[in-house]
Amino acid sequence: MNSLFTPVSWSDTGFILTGVMNTVTISIVAIVLGTLLGLAVGFLRAESSKVVNILLGGVLDILRSVPLIIQLILFSTFIGVMGYPLDPFVAGSIILSLYTMAFMSEVFRSGFESVHQSMRTSARSLGMSYAQTIFYIRLPIGLRAVFPSWLGVALSVIKDSALVSVIGYMELLRTSDQLISRSQQPLEILIGVGIFYFIISYPLSSYGRYVERKMAI
Repeated sequence: MNSLFTPVSWSDTGFILTGVMNTVTISIVAIVLGTLLGLAVGFLRAESSKVVNILLGGVLDILRSVPLIIQLILFSTFIGVMGYPLDPFVAGSIILSLYTMAFMSEVFRSGFESVHQSMRTSARSLGMSYAQTIFYIRLPIGLRAVFPSWLGVALSVIKDSALVSVIGYMELLRTSDQLISRSQQPLEILIGVGIFYFIISYPLSSYGRYVERKMAI
């Protein structure tokens, strides 16, 4: 009698690697876009009035407070109902980038605000323009101060990318779920998935430690 289940074999390597590459791709997109948007919003919050801060803060609080999986489902469902269905990768990238932006903006805002007013005044008194003060004083000092926090958010995004599977994106966790259903080998497969996530995250973590050591010199 033939078994209903098929064990995982080397022939599944391509399927698994597709999930790995999809996880890496959407993570890179979310980290890059989230960082750029977070930098802009963080600067805006550091420089804006109290009213603007309250408005922006309210939006960011919603993005940070509502679980990512709910945001993904609601967004994907809403655009589908409106008649503009998006590819899971596109929909997932949008929400994951906005979610990342919400956390990155606070990281960068604290970095900009960590540069004391006396340093800004000194720079202006030396003849620097407003833009020069930002690019040569506040950005280098502020980004150096927040790098560990930025790295923590980036690593978290890699793990959070697994939630995009709920809208049909074939990333690492979704491929592993299909393999588990087919093979009934959850322990071996999940251990393998954990190893892959470590392999994906470790280079970024290792590079972060290297940069921190260089900054400390």
